[in-house]
Amino acid sequence: MLSHAKSGMRRVGSALALALGLIGVALQAQNDGRAGHAVVLELDGAVSPASADYLIRGIETANADSAGLIILQMDTPGGLVTSTRDINSAILNSTVPVATFVAPSGARAASAGTFILYASHLAVMAPGTSVGAATPVSLGGGGGGLPFSDDPADDDSATDDEGANGSAENDSGPDDAGMAKAMNDAIAQIRSLAEIHGRNADWGELAVREAATLTANGAVEENVAEFTARNLPELLDRAHDRTVQLDGEDFVLDTKDLSLVSIAPDWRTQLLSIIANPNVSLLLMVVGFYGIVFELLNPGALVPGTIGGISLILGMFALSILPFNIAGLALIGLGLLLVLAEAFSPSFGILGIGGTVAIVAGGVFLFDSDVPGFEPSIPALAAVAVASLAFTAIVARLGYTSHRRKVTTGVHDMLNTTARVQDWKGKKGHVFVHGERWNARADQAFDKDDDVIITKIEGLTLHVAPRPAAAQGQNDDA
Repeated sequence: MLSHAKSGMRRVGSALALALGLIGVALQAQNDGRAGHAVVLELDGAVSPASADYLIRGIETANADSAGLIILQMDTPGGLVTSTRDINSAILNSTVPVATFVAPSGARAASAGTFILYASHLAVMAPGTSVGAATPVSLGGGGGGLPFSDDPADDDSATDDEGANGSAENDSGPDDAGMAKAMNDAIAQIRSLAEIHGRNADWGELAVREAATLTANGAVEENVAEFTARNLPELLDRAHDRTVQLDGEDFVLDTKDLSLVSIAPDWRTQLLSIIANPNVSLLLMVVGFYGIVFELLNPGALVPGTIGGISLILGMFALSILPFNIAGLALIGLGLLLVLAEAFSPSFGILGIGGTVAIVAGGVFLFDSDVPGFEPSIPALAAVAVASLAFTAIVARLGYTSHRRKVTTGVHDMLNTTARVQDWKGKKGHVFVHGERWNARADQAFDKDDDVIITKIEGLTLHVAPRPAAAQGQNDDA
């Protein structure tokens, strides 16, 4: 009996060992499979909170899956500093090497894109692409951080004999302390990134200070990019066996047999991208304002108030993550108040038209047109102007019609109105008019049920007079 028990236990132990071994082999195969792919992320457009959220979560996913390489395919005109810093932080802290690929041909890594390229473990450019013009521009207070400019015209201090690696000294420094602070901070940032990956720090400073740019081949020659590649397979082939700096240590890339796995933006990123669009945020705020106004003017309608409340909150959320100009926001607020004042103090369109002008001007100045992706949209401004003018026209029409209409309420409507005597004694008594019993006075006596005309109103007393014979006769005929 004992021998049978021991034999059974040995069988169970063997089965457990076999199961654990199979699980270990499966886990190893799964890990090998995960390491056998390269995650491809795309940045096409301005660097914004939405794109930063997408890229950061993509990098985190690649790290969790132990991918062999992260490829950030980029074509950007620039964007926001805060979003750029968040992306760079995710790249620098990634446990998987990140290769930024400026592609396809004709793409650019301008402004914020230059910083992302410098932060990457491997910088690659497709033929016909460019990098540079990373000068920050000033934008009046608001959320979202200082944006970068991609306009080379922002600088006029470069000399012909400096070249790509010329002196970074600029005698015509920034005009104010705030701009100087932003400039020096950007220079320190790009030099720090260059030191981490052994890239050309002097040219990076030149790109910030003087909006310098380079072609793909020029970037390789100036040690800004490692090499050029026409497509992703060529990038993987040329990146194989290259040594990069990963977490402060040398890391040899093994990209020979990696498969490409793309991660597309999900619904959250797409929704955030829509909300964070400057023109959409402007429309949301205006729609929210009018929705709440219509709800206040028509209590119980519910639909305008619900839509208005949601739109206003979404618009305010967008402003909290976007850089905006205080003066532009103040103009929009003033314009909305003027349009609202038109509804309560009809000026036959003067306040409404002035408010519309203020709203459109505020929309133009709300976001900096020099920053890519933040230009005011003419159709959006036109939609706001048409809505404001339509509201003004409706209110002005109602005010004009009401002004010309005869008064139909209050004591003034009772003048020259016929009343019927209820009782009378001497020169005073009571009359019945509009379903109400009033005190009345006159210079003569009247009989019960006589018709009289109201000639004057003093407090709660009506002054009456005999009804004209012609009117009396007409009434009798009727």
